[in-house]
Amino acid sequence: MICNCSNEKGISFSTDYFKIEINDDGFITSMKNISKELNREFSPLEKPSPLMQLYDGKEKIYHQPISADFSKFNKTLTLAYSNGSVAEINVSPEEKYFKFTLKSLSPRNGIDGIQWGPYHTNITNLFGEIIGVARDTSEAVNYSIGMLALDDNTLGGTSETIADAAPFQYVIHSPDSELYPLPDSLHEGQVFTLGGNGISDVAFYAHKEPYYRIVYGNSAIVDEQGRISINYHSRDRTFEREVYYSLIPNMAANTPNHLEVQPLPGIDYIGSSIALYGSPDSTVLMDVIHDIVKAEDLPYPTINGKWVKDPTAFVPDAFTSGNLNDSIISYTSRLGFKTISLYDQGFLRPDRGNQGYIDGKDFENKPIKLTAGNKSHKEFSELAAAHGISIGRTPITNALAPGTKDASPVPSDSLCYQQKRILTKDMSTTDTLIFVDDPTHLEEIASWEGHAENLNMIKIGKELIFYLGVSTEEPYRLLNVKRGYWGTTPTTHKENDTIYKLQVTLNYGYDGLIPNMELQDKIAEYYADVCYLNGLGYYDFDGQEFLFNNGHGYYSTKRFFRKMFERADELGLPSIRFTGATLSEGSWHYQSIWNVGGGKNLYDADTREWGSATSQGKDLRDVTYANFFPVGMGSNFPINSDATVEQYEHIQAISVGMGTTYSLILNQKEVESCPQKDAIFEVIRTWEDARAADAFPRNLKRRLADPSFTWRLKAGKSKDTWVLTELKDGQMVEEINLYRGSIEIK
Repeated sequence: MICNCSNEKGISFSTDYFKIEINDDGFITSMKNISKELNREFSPLEKPSPLMQLYDGKEKIYHQPISADFSKFNKTLTLAYSNGSVAEINVSPEEKYFKFTLKSLSPRNGIDGIQWGPYHTNITNLFGEIIGVARDTSEAVNYSIGMLALDDNTLGGTSETIADAAPFQYVIHSPDSELYPLPDSLHEGQVFTLGGNGISDVAFYAHKEPYYRIVYGNSAIVDEQGRISINYHSRDRTFEREVYYSLIPNMAANTPNHLEVQPLPGIDYIGSSIALYGSPDSTVLMDVIHDIVKAEDLPYPTINGKWVKDPTAFVPDAFTSGNLNDSIISYTSRLGFKTISLYDQGFLRPDRGNQGYIDGKDFENKPIKLTAGNKSHKEFSELAAAHGISIGRTPITNALAPGTKDASPVPSDSLCYQQKRILTKDMSTTDTLIFVDDPTHLEEIASWEGHAENLNMIKIGKELIFYLGVSTEEPYRLLNVKRGYWGTTPTTHKENDTIYKLQVTLNYGYDGLIPNMELQDKIAEYYADVCYLNGLGYYDFDGQEFLFNNGHGYYSTKRFFRKMFERADELGLPSIRFTGATLSEGSWHYQSIWNVGGGKNLYDADTREWGSATSQGKDLRDVTYANFFPVGMGSNFPINSDATVEQYEHIQAISVGMGTTYSLILNQKEVESCPQKDAIFEVIRTWEDARAADAFPRNLKRRLADPSFTWRLKAGKSKDTWVLTELKDGQMVEEINLYRGSIEIK
């Protein structure tokens, strides 16, 4: 239900839980929790929030509204701006959220982007920078205010975000100033770069202090008082523009590159739509966010019939090691897991040349080893499917590797490029003097990521050519040239031919070219075809950040996964379950899990801490938890000769309490060397059955998430019951009876 009225303060709108007031200038001046008798105010008095701003990308300035008028008859809010533009915004009546949709903007007057917000709050606890939410998780307040985009071209973040993917960095923010006071040398909102050399992803995570908050977006930001604001934006993508971009711009190994961004006809900010909600935090995920996703037909992947964001759907995966697979399916079934990640098969590179048949059209290749005879992916998937289990591989997302159809020896004409230039002199098949009309930015080395010199190349016609550097005086020419790169054929080229400086990935086995948007669409569909033809149902998208490399950021990511899921749906496939190298507003709806890294960098079960080797565990825990996403414990906890039941009781207690998944390393030889193998399987399965049955009340999960506690879980005497025992020094402290549906048995 939405109700509105006009009064001396302006216009007010209400949902079941939330009431906002918009003044005559088009600013939100009040945001109240109306789910309680005491209507707590969340809008800072001195900091009203613009409902929608206009952004001039050329001048890099925002225009705020100066007047607002609401028509109750057609539910349209009209905002006027100082630059002469007038926006018409439709307000749709919903029970649990406000839906705002930009219907028109006229005249445009140089506006190439619009921004919803920022909507300022006085909440200082948790900020969800990926999906845009301000959360107060305390028992006293228990409230969240957030936004979701309702179309692909509305993205989390601000209009000035370069290339539509926010910088990966640390921001200083204490989630509780009494428990974690800031030292005098730091202040709220202060920005720091990541650690390490800028190449090793483990080394990025460099601060274990709780007030160093790593960020994977800017849909939510904090001010100098630690107060959280949320914002989304939409862009006109129909015209050419250039960005100077790096995802990690403050590190020498990842300095920005200039990139000409591909125009995308028809992709505009008119029609941009958001859902704005306020709700009790303890129920907001399944009561409000879930309902928005369903009602607005947003991506809704499922596992076992449940939405993947439902905490009762969280389940670890099997992670193979050693490439001996006689018992891997049996292990996975006994554990209650649903997916086997065939990580020991190496990288799966997108190669449209095989038409999706990764083992050959007759499945003649048999890479999956079993003592009784090796299997193709299709054969192994059929064995797994008989137990309700899917199998999966680790691709390098959209990286077009050398030797694959779209890269070499005949490169596609649909490659993403950083710069486009003109050849000013004919070239024979052996010439190494390449003269160009303009040297600007050609001195930059390859991608923004790692700046791998061996990937610095241009494309002329169907030939790839390596170069490094450009002369500084006329006639301008490329330096250190190598013809016929990546096995392409040197050919003649004519004056006025087009030179494309290609956008690339990085090396270390990730070597590849970036496709343009149309080719990326085909790569996304290819991954669905691979699933259909080979029986796959899971991907671990390494190099997922390469989806940002075309300059369209989170829009590129949304479009990639939408194309993959739509193609999978056409083929009659269930939701493809996937993890990846990153998490963004672009992938949040589609992505099931985020198990990146592993070992003592993520969760150390021996020392019982989130990252004993680095801060990666703490950092990723804080990001995912704040954004209503299952925390990842990485590829971890191998069952081997030293493994004990007590270790897995603890791992599972943390997993259930915190809301995590992980990839359990299973090496058949090592598993069989474990004296407690069967008991460990039983422990994990018992916890997973209870989790899926929603047997753990919310207040109990808080205790389970505390690593100082020790627990033991046993199946009860009756069906759908369990007995949870708290232990101290091996002795029982408390016994708790659990029942399906979080009902505690006294």
